[in-house]
Amino acid sequence: MAVVEKIAVPGGQIACEVDGTGPLVVLSPGMGDLRSSYRFQFDALVDAGYRPVLVDLRGHGDSDATFSAYGDEPTSDDLLAVIAHFGEPAVIVGNSMSAGAAVLAAARSPHAVRALVLVGPFVRDPHTTVLNRILMNVVMSKPFVGATWNSYLPKLFAGRKPDDFSAYRQMVKTALSHPGYKAAFAATVKTSHQSAEGALNKVTQPALVVMGELDPDFTNPHDEATWIGSTLSARVEMVSDAGHYPHAQQPEKFNQLLLSFLDETMRRG
Repeated sequence: MAVVEKIAVPGGQIACEVDGTGPLVVLSPGMGDLRSSYRFQFDALVDAGYRPVLVDLRGHGDSDATFSAYGDEPTSDDLLAVIAHFGEPAVIVGNSMSAGAAVLAAARSPHAVRALVLVGPFVRDPHTTVLNRILMNVVMSKPFVGATWNSYLPKLFAGRKPDDFSAYRQMVKTALSHPGYKAAFAATVKTSHQSAEGALNKVTQPALVVMGELDPDFTNPHDEATWIGSTLSARVEMVSDAGHYPHAQQPEKFNQLLLSFLDETMRRG
């Protein structure tokens, strides 16, 4: 039976949902998202003999919004704290910003991270103009971030949307309405991925890169995935009819890729 736990870290608590008794797999969503982003992976992992842990980012979902810092580096600390709490090395599945945090965790504590699955990964800062950065800071500031995110979310689901997309979108909107969470999200948006990029060459663990072919967050998703794969000597998989969330948009395909990679990783020991 799935259990929700709160794990104490400096500055607050991180919420996670866990089930199963097998090897540990920690799944962390992107900013503005919820741990239930991985709702289509949870039971599949349990049924396959793994122990999945779905994590809410600090300032998101059921985690606290009391922290003084947000972004890649604090998130990597939280992921390592979650892994330590459960007492064994883990495979980290990180979507979007959490991919950068996963890279940092793997580089900093290789004994704690068995492998990486990077989904729609931000592991370096995107190329953008100064004007676009200014506009982004305005529309994603605390007064506007909830409305902006609710409007932009369907675009990130370019291609097939999950059947429950409307209900999930409402869950995300409701979560952001809780006191303090818009400010936490606005702070998270300002994160830089420079530290993650600098850590890429320190990662020695096996890695899988999964990118939606229609991911609107990247000018050329295939090129970005290929660059990351080359840098990490990782396997790269492109998922058709999917945007930034291939794990939610094409769960059958994603789960096949994930379970195959996990089985290979476990056989390596």
